[in-house]
Amino acid sequence: MSKKKAVEIKDLKREFQMGSEIVRALKGISFEVEQGEFVTIMGSSGSGKTTLLNILGCLDKPTIGNYFLDGVDIKQLNRDELAQLRNHKIGFVFQSYNLLARTSALENVELPLLYNKDISVSERRERAIHALEAVKLADRFDHMPNQLSGGQQQRVAIARALVNEPVMILADEATGNLDSRTSYEIMALMQELNSKQGKTIVFVTHEPDIAVFSSRTIQLRDGMIQKDTKNQDQKSAKDVLAALPVTDDYNTSQ
Repeated sequence: MSKKKAVEIKDLKREFQMGSEIVRALKGISFEVEQGEFVTIMGSSGSGKTTLLNILGCLDKPTIGNYFLDGVDIKQLNRDELAQLRNHKIGFVFQSYNLLARTSALENVELPLLYNKDISVSERRERAIHALEAVKLADRFDHMPNQLSGGQQQRVAIARALVNEPVMILADEATGNLDSRTSYEIMALMQELNSKQGKTIVFVTHEPDIAVFSSRTIQLRDGMIQKDTKNQDQKSAKDVLAALPVTDDYNTSQ
């Protein structure tokens, strides 16, 4: 029996009018992501990666074709409905963390739930605590972003992405601001969320050494899918971390 599809992209095209020119950013791409898959999307500048990311995140709509998120065709939704779908079904993780500076880790994680009137204050707090525990930050609830390392800030951002129990975690260059060791820690966490909790992850990156931790890679070029391959030799980020030398100045609390 086949798994339920988290994402269905059908003959998707996105065109932009730039003066008298029409820029064809996406030229008819099709793919599916099953629930529980861990997929990386790669592509250099001009490949259509950012345009696809915006559509996957329900920040933009295709010119032609369809994008179904958890069975819902986003083309049929108005702006308010798109915002609601985004808030309930997508957990975003950004390169720059996007945490509120004067707000504790716990309050940052609670933020997406503020827009859900069906969730009480006590349930909101409980779910935020559970999300922070899931990313191994149980001892950092009251810390402000400036009291956390880059890796810890990204873990708070991942907890915030998890708190709404989304259909998909959508990560945009989520290791881009981190050193190699901390990047591997974040990827080890992503692998754990995927394998142990069954989270569907779509991870946009330009780094091949990050893509090896996913189970599948979609490579874009010139607005088209160049390759869509299962990673036969999927690496374990935990194993890569274990093989790294420990330096004296490394802060193990990252």
